[in-house]
Amino acid sequence: MLNRHLKCHSQVKRHLCPYCNKGFNDTFDLKRHVRTHTGVRPYKCELCDKAFTQRCSLESHLKKIHGVQQSYAYKERRAKLYVCEDCGATSESQEGHMRHLQERHPDSPLLRKASRKSSSLLHCTTPPPSLLQGDPCL
Repeated sequence: MLNRHLKCHSQVKRHLCPYCNKGFNDTFDLKRHVRTHTGVRPYKCELCDKAFTQRCSLESHLKKIHGVQQSYAYKERRAKLYVCEDCGATSESQEGHMRHLQERHPDSPLLRKASRKSSSLLHCTTPPPSLLQGDPCL
């Protein structure tokens, strides 16, 4: 966590916004920023018609406007939401998200990346532990 925070102070910004060229050190921050350009608002209030670019904004809205307090147990994580950055569609599972991309956005860079990753994993087999040091797949 500290390393992630320290990156934000670095002058080198490795990830550039394709719309305005603003630089970010973290792909998560870039993705969140790009939504300001694309209008993708995946976090929808079920009590009214408002939608938000970030989950924390939705939670703040629920508390301030509707009096709904989100409560999580100690170290409990919120359910992950997979967001299509092209159209704003959401999925509750990675499989559902990938299926959406295959059906609606077959040229998605994310699909190409996933395809390359799975094909490289297919070429690697796990040898006996004594041979692990020289395995180029590790």
